[in-house]
Amino acid sequence: MKNIFLADDDTDDRMFFEDALKKVTIPTHLTLANDGLELMSNLETVIEPPPPDVIFLDLNMPRKNGFQCLEEIRNTSKLKDIPIVIFSTTTNDDAVNKTYQHGANHYICKPPSFELLVKAIETVLTLEMWQKPQPPKEKFVLVIS
Repeated sequence: MKNIFLADDDTDDRMFFEDALKKVTIPTHLTLANDGLELMSNLETVIEPPPPDVIFLDLNMPRKNGFQCLEEIRNTSKLKDIPIVIFSTTTNDDAVNKTYQHGANHYICKPPSFELLVKAIETVLTLEMWQKPQPPKEKFVLVIS
């Protein structure tokens, strides 16, 4: 069973993700966070083995944004190896470059349809991110179509 964390301040996006996850063929357990502070609190309390298999991280959140969370996770020894997929509506090259430089494993723009969201989640869950270093920059952004 894959242990997944999702940090996103948009209630509709969280519900959409949760519904899509039910369509994925891989068994999962989902922990939701409404913002970066809640994500970091969740990571502190549930980091006992096994850690999350992947964190889906939105960038634009109140209280603590995704950039701050990414940097904090990568600078915390017990968290630094957890795969992080940036999951955002932001397509800005600066945001993509900054998350790459700070050690995110992949970047996905939130898909416009339910079917593509299911496909995006399945794609991420089949990647062997924890066994490889960060991909080359040209393979960092996952395009789901």
